[in-house]
Amino acid sequence: MDFKRIFHCVLFFIVAVQCVTAQYKIETQFTPDGNSYYQKQNGGIAKVNIKTGQSNIIVSAAQLTPSEAPALLIASFAFSADNSKLMVFTNTAKVWRYNTRGDYWVLDIATNKLTQLGKDKPSQTLMYAKFSPDGKKAGYVSEHNLFTEEIATGTITQLTVGGTRKLINGTFDWVYEEEFGCRDGWRWSPDGKNIAFWQVDANKIRDYFMLNTTDSNYSKVIPVEYPKVGEPPSPVKIGVVAATGSNIQWMDIEGDPQQHYLPRMEWADAATLVVQQLNRKQQESKLMYCKITDGHTRIFFTEKEKAWIEVRSYWNNDDPSGWDWINKGKGFIWVSEHDGWRHIYSVNRDGSKQTLLTTGKYDIESIKCIDEAGNYIYFMASPNNATQLYLYKVKMDGKSDAVLVSLAELVGTHNYTISPNAKWASHAFSNYKTMPVKEWISLPNHKAVNTATSIATTMVTDNSSTVKYITVTTEDNVTLDAWINYPKNFDSTKKYPAVFYVYGEPAAATVGDSYGNHQNFLYNGDMSEDGYFQIAVDNRGTPSLKGAEWRKSIYRKIGTINVRDMAMAATKILSKNYFDKERIAVWGWSGGGSSTLNLMFQYPDIFKTGIAIAAVGNQLFYDNIYQERYMGLPQENKEDFIIGSPISYAKNLKGNLLYIHGTGDDNVHYSNAEVLLNELIKYNKQFQFMAYPNRTHSISEGEGTRLHLTTLYTGYLQKNCPPGGR
Repeated sequence: MDFKRIFHCVLFFIVAVQCVTAQYKIETQFTPDGNSYYQKQNGGIAKVNIKTGQSNIIVSAAQLTPSEAPALLIASFAFSADNSKLMVFTNTAKVWRYNTRGDYWVLDIATNKLTQLGKDKPSQTLMYAKFSPDGKKAGYVSEHNLFTEEIATGTITQLTVGGTRKLINGTFDWVYEEEFGCRDGWRWSPDGKNIAFWQVDANKIRDYFMLNTTDSNYSKVIPVEYPKVGEPPSPVKIGVVAATGSNIQWMDIEGDPQQHYLPRMEWADAATLVVQQLNRKQQESKLMYCKITDGHTRIFFTEKEKAWIEVRSYWNNDDPSGWDWINKGKGFIWVSEHDGWRHIYSVNRDGSKQTLLTTGKYDIESIKCIDEAGNYIYFMASPNNATQLYLYKVKMDGKSDAVLVSLAELVGTHNYTISPNAKWASHAFSNYKTMPVKEWISLPNHKAVNTATSIATTMVTDNSSTVKYITVTTEDNVTLDAWINYPKNFDSTKKYPAVFYVYGEPAAATVGDSYGNHQNFLYNGDMSEDGYFQIAVDNRGTPSLKGAEWRKSIYRKIGTINVRDMAMAATKILSKNYFDKERIAVWGWSGGGSSTLNLMFQYPDIFKTGIAIAAVGNQLFYDNIYQERYMGLPQENKEDFIIGSPISYAKNLKGNLLYIHGTGDDNVHYSNAEVLLNELIKYNKQFQFMAYPNRTHSISEGEGTRLHLTTLYTGYLQKNCPPGGR
């Protein structure tokens, strides 16, 4: 349920999972020297000097126009290592969440020759094309097999055979993509002679069948290979094949492949791979070196946790790829929570020595740059306020304290994309009353490159904000962060309705100090203007920067500890006389939908109206990687899954419930809705239900969908939890 932390200001498409920093994710493609960056411009590619701001077109739209065809529409692009060639990704199509398949073209910049890769392949079937290190070849995936292609001649070599929807070479199945962020499943060797890749064998994984009943006179079955919680994972193995084609050498990784995961693989050198293996319960991580000549493996670094171990995507901006080598490959940077905090370590290549670099009782959020030349690591953290985020740096000597780099007077949430030479950064900032702003800065002094466009100059404060941040200590003596958005023209002598926005699971937090988090993106209007309180609380188990104990206290307790925290916080907040106890609503999406149902069913005397969207009604219906990571194995502790599932409490419904689900949801399957409906029907519980035909987890597809959803949401809330002070 890592529903993947994408929070741009257009919140409709975010399916209600919040990660405040992702709202300001900056996509910057730097030049190799780090002093400029590339950007799409006028149908071509421009190079922009960071210091001067000067922009020069280096590849024109004309150069990217095939003969007798329109110019290529650039989705993304990459230069070869020597900058002599440009690869363009275009005509893209969606695979689950993202547009990761399409067509690739290569431009030889010197000769202006533009050629399409894989011309003999069906349109929109190429994935993850990359230049070889010398730029003479490209590799790519097409229809579940790997290929290389000589750019000069167009000669194609097929490296794998037998790829199908169920036997996947060079990319991943649904659950690896959703829960580990794994999509690009192959790597060029540093010398360009070999390719290492994952192979996923999903033949033993049962399909979940979605049903398309609207696109033709007869229904169409849509199968999705989907391992439910309690089902063993797809066997995954890693192979190496010569770029010119040869027999595949499989790595000899110990253990039952249906009882472990391989979420990371990179080249350690031209003869060796480094691989991470997680056991099925994701409580033990093993790092190993694999010899590509015979597949022999050697484990050199092991970690164990009582709850779960986080993978690299959690501390590397949702990107699981790469390995942070230092000291010319003699060591690497690693992140671990084994001392109770998420800290950065340097580790010798053989794993014999680990040096703690970020000392103190605080968590790092993510690593932004490893400046080995300057002997610093830049990272995001917020030691004093878990609702905010700042840039820090620390020397790589294991003896120094971290130093704040962000400007202390800019209180709120920052984000940075730092150049490879650590001299420049794209900087974004907002807080609850400051609209998102960006600037280019120099490092390490954090000075604006252009004062005319600096944050100090362009920052706009929303003085009309009615938001307040508070902490709430519950009767269980747990202190929680919360925000309250007050009604405009608030009169403490009147009583007002309150609407709680919830998520509550380990994938996301809702109480971030950034702009726009306090506006209900599904409400058709201004809730504060109409006279609603809006409230959000971060319970134990959310990924707040409060230490591992805070985050992992939810282990085996989703649906219980988080729901109680939210309910007890609501009880404390609602003790004020100006809240109308008969007009208290709660809503959420995905994991937040599950929390909404649990709050309505377990605490019906507090929450009178609920709107639950795309909710997991039964935890035994969700995928194995997510649910087993946070709840264990149902073969060992099934009762925890039962007592945490909304379906177990449906008979307690007292208030007004609107439940919404897309029938084409490949993430939280529509069956969750139907079993919950059956349970409500069984006990004669009256409710309102809306199914959106063939819509996915985001309920964003189809003409008129957003307007219909917002109208439905707003009308139901206004009818059952009327706005305004009384």
